[in-house]
Amino acid sequence: MTTSTTNATMTVDEAASLAAAAAPHLAASSPSTRAAWLEAVADALDRRVTELVALADEESHLGTTRLTGEVARTTGQLRLFAAVLGDGAFLEVVIDHADAAATPPKPELRRMLRPTGPVAVFSASNFPFAFSVAGGDTASALAAGCPVIVKAHSAHPRLSRLTAEIVIEALHDAGAPEGSFALVEGRDQGTALVQHPAITAVGFTGSLAGGRALFDLASRRPAPIPFYGELGSTNPVVITAAALQGDRAAVLARGLAGSFTLGVGQFCTNPGLVLVPAGSGFAELVAEAANGTAAGRMLTPGIADAYQSGAARAAAHPGVRTLLGGDAEAPQSGVATVLATTAATVLEDPEVLLEEIFGPATLIIEYADESELHAVLAAVGGALTATVHAAPDEDVTELVSRLEPLAGRVLFGGWPTGVAVGWAQHHGGPWPATTSLHTSVGATAVRRFQRPIVYQDTPERVLPEALHESNPLRLPRRIDGVLELPA
Repeated sequence: MTTSTTNATMTVDEAASLAAAAAPHLAASSPSTRAAWLEAVADALDRRVTELVALADEESHLGTTRLTGEVARTTGQLRLFAAVLGDGAFLEVVIDHADAAATPPKPELRRMLRPTGPVAVFSASNFPFAFSVAGGDTASALAAGCPVIVKAHSAHPRLSRLTAEIVIEALHDAGAPEGSFALVEGRDQGTALVQHPAITAVGFTGSLAGGRALFDLASRRPAPIPFYGELGSTNPVVITAAALQGDRAAVLARGLAGSFTLGVGQFCTNPGLVLVPAGSGFAELVAEAANGTAAGRMLTPGIADAYQSGAARAAAHPGVRTLLGGDAEAPQSGVATVLATTAATVLEDPEVLLEEIFGPATLIIEYADESELHAVLAAVGGALTATVHAAPDEDVTELVSRLEPLAGRVLFGGWPTGVAVGWAQHHGGPWPATTSLHTSVGATAVRRFQRPIVYQDTPERVLPEALHESNPLRLPRRIDGVLELPA
């Protein structure tokens, strides 16, 4: 049965008032209770997958295969955070017993992480499910014990409303308090959401310009709040001369072509900068491999316009060669673009040539020697990923030491598009990739919406259950400096 999509949206004031009232109840709920809520939402989305995918395809044109997989990823994220809650380590419980003989005397201190309070989440355009209404930000905030208010993305409004109704109904049926989740729409409502005094943190995935504007709003509030923005990334790839020996060059060219054109290049991990030895001919191989890639429909007219203008601006730069590309034959479409230049040209104008082009484009940068390679890497801004392709026995220790400060994930022998969801994943990086050191994907994403609190000499009857001496929740804890695991 199709659910109406007309009742999910509230005003910011309505949603924030309900969220503020719900926050103490969510904070007091047990991890197992919140895990059940997340499981309920995952089950509800899975039951409606056919309906959700059909509506998502109408609005995004991403195709039913891609979107069906994305629903599975989304429900998988919800279940991952249910497992995080079951594990209990996310609370980081630490207990130091009193020691009057210490110098200075030590009181009893009991420390744990507590939810921050109502969280604002901004949906992304390029992942209508996984980074949207019921995506990773929502899942991790609910897991932390925070009410969530989602600002829907204008690229898929009807899907956002339907997803919100499913989430609200599932949470209600599972016993979550009213106000645990809400949806708002519109640019003005998004601005008001960040500025509302009830909001304690913001999760955002989107453009550098939009994210920076909201980041500044969050910082200028009378009481500034954390803004966890995932904004822009060029995801540099370094290929050594040894990696291009024999037929390996053609294999790598095909791999790169498949990666930067995947999903019409609309991934935040798109490999936009590729550094290769001068004279290798690799750029021509990439253009050959990508030639014939069908132009795809981009998510919105604005994204298509920005891609076309960005690619044209880079192509027009002196010293840049266009090996593949051209004008889009249809509105809102993205044509694969392969550009090539030298490291010396990039270093003359890094602000233009190292700028992200969001879409199916890659810039091949030919370096004459290691000093040029290192100079370009020093000019590259923070990225979500950095990738190395080298010979199996090649010593790339120094190269890795230069890539580590640039990115949150360093890959060997693969391509950065695709972000696995798991306990060890980190999806973040230095500015402008993100505004913080935390991840937006993986188990530790929950840490963004928690804050530490210490209770000193506190009677057990008023302590959170997680800090009781008998450990009734069977949590891993550090007691007087010694890590203890539940039997």
